[in-house]
Amino acid sequence: MATLLLRLAAPLQAWGSSSKFNIRTTEREPTKSGVIGMIAAAMGIKRCDDTGLERLAKLRFGVSVCREGKLIKDFHMVRQMKNDKLDDSHLTERYYLSDAEFIAALETDDTELLQEIEKAVKNPVYPLFLGRRSCPPTLPVFLGIEESELVDTLKNANNYVNINENYCRIVYESYTDGSIIQDVPVSFSQLHRKHSYRKKKEEIFYMKSDNETVVTEHDPMAEL
Repeated sequence: MATLLLRLAAPLQAWGSSSKFNIRTTEREPTKSGVIGMIAAAMGIKRCDDTGLERLAKLRFGVSVCREGKLIKDFHMVRQMKNDKLDDSHLTERYYLSDAEFIAALETDDTELLQEIEKAVKNPVYPLFLGRRSCPPTLPVFLGIEESELVDTLKNANNYVNINENYCRIVYESYTDGSIIQDVPVSFSQLHRKHSYRKKKEEIFYMKSDNETVVTEHDPMAEL
């Protein structure tokens, strides 16, 4: 089993999983759909190529949060034209994560696929962006390929970055239990964009004074 690591950092990022209409929200960390979409763009996979997308969507996905960032809101005025005249206008709200930094991980036993992704990310066919076209990433994006499984790799992912935090939060795809999120891309076609569901789990590692870690699984119902 091998795991590929990508650094996702920029002044602004946006990772929506259920945004519609005039309010565009963002998750606290990158979504599988957003990261797979970025990789598909790097590899030159067309929006209508569901078969090529399926190969990437099968990868197991996780994120290590290096820096949480700050949630900010921006306003956009959208104007609709008809016959070269203003037909309608409305205000939209778009949320972003400011100055956040993440390490995304993708696990598979298909090392050739990970090598293809590495090559594509280093030499992308289409421009890379972090959730929205207005959010290009800072370099480097590709960090490496580890010969280890997803969760173990995420626990040590902060070794790749110089972040002085007293805790680390990881969120990863689970095959057993966890919360449900609809962010597995099935089709990016503009005519019938479609996503399926997956389970995700969250763990937080607090650092002791002797540099050991204490693992706590995030369970919001535990206090009830």
